[in-house]
Amino acid sequence: MTKSVPFRTLALAGLGLIGLAGVAEAHVTLQRREATAGAAYRGTLSVPHGCGREATTAIRVQIPEGVYGVKPMPKPGWTVATTVRPYAKPYQSHGRELREGVAEIVWSGGNLPNDFFDEFTFVSQIDPAAEAGATLYFPVVQTCASGEERWVETPAAGQSAAGLRAPAPALRILAASGERPAGGHAHAAAAAPVFEQAGLRIEAPWSRATPGAVRVGAGYLRLTNTGSTPDRLIGGSTSIAERLEVHEMSTANGVMTMRKLPDGLAIEPGKTVELRPGGYHMMFIGLRRALAEGETFKATLTFERAGTIEVEFRVGGLGASSAGGGAAGEHHHH
Repeated sequence: MTKSVPFRTLALAGLGLIGLAGVAEAHVTLQRREATAGAAYRGTLSVPHGCGREATTAIRVQIPEGVYGVKPMPKPGWTVATTVRPYAKPYQSHGRELREGVAEIVWSGGNLPNDFFDEFTFVSQIDPAAEAGATLYFPVVQTCASGEERWVETPAAGQSAAGLRAPAPALRILAASGERPAGGHAHAAAAAPVFEQAGLRIEAPWSRATPGAVRVGAGYLRLTNTGSTPDRLIGGSTSIAERLEVHEMSTANGVMTMRKLPDGLAIEPGKTVELRPGGYHMMFIGLRRALAEGETFKATLTFERAGTIEVEFRVGGLGASSAGGGAAGEHHHH
């Protein structure tokens, strides 16, 4: 059974990319290479070159068992088609039982010259019973005018993919954190970390996953001054970005603005300050790599009185709204 959706209207309004990261690999890969069992997953295939010097005219990807509820993103100038097959087992989604779904996606009819790269995106759900540490493979066939590249190789059991000439894009499964609510989405996170030093209590540092092309990220946490002396968060550093700055987002007369706090963020004795989306936050400027859902990274925060405090950020989904929010922005209904 095949469904085709023509989509040829060039509509780039609202593009929110702040910078482009270089394409690191010579083969087709998934931008986000880890996903949590039971969680939503947004897969983006990066196509870095053509077949030799020829332009790419079609991308075909096979969806492995354990990935369900797949919906491809239409792409200007391309036609997207899906092939639907029965699942090996049924899945529950928003009170419905799913017995079949997309097993293959084909984007065709476009033209991607060898001198450029592009991305092909789909959303999906990961089987809640997927084994932590397992790897799922998404074989891709890249078609050009008079040839093709077949990114379909997978390693034998116990072997590494490092020596493969044309490896299939791979996705590593992470263990689900906490309990899963009804509906199959994993939102609850493990106990949020707490860092205490010099009368300051820092709770639940978190960030969001970032698309590969974006060069900035944001950090959030809860700051409590348990001492008797005022202090101030004035900046910091992290190995994942060139700069770490303290910013404020505010809305006036219907216009949202963001600015760096030149004097930092004050934390008065006995008070708690929340750094959260839409308000005070930290900016990771000049990201050296994309942030992947489920990973952690360290940062050093600098305070006017307390000095430096090392903390660890946990990365949630692209649309997460809290430390335990997961990929809230990626949920989709069937």
